[in-house]
Amino acid sequence: MVTTVNLPDTLHERLKELAEEERRSMNATIVVAVEEYVAARSQRAKVRDFARDVAERDAELLRRLAQ
Repeated sequence: MVTTVNLPDTLHERLKELAEEERRSMNATIVVAVEEYVAARSQRAKVRDFARDVAERDAELLRRLAQ
């Protein structure tokens, strides 16, 4: 799939430098960055959901510990 992204000049230059350092194309570098971002967001959502489940399950215990 083709997607056009408009980057500020400074970000474009940094992306170009990173791609050269990592010996990849700018496109491959962008794909890796987006994959990492999506994975991190998914992980945060899982942690948030887990914390909510624990808080709901152990609400009484947490209330007593807070006293």
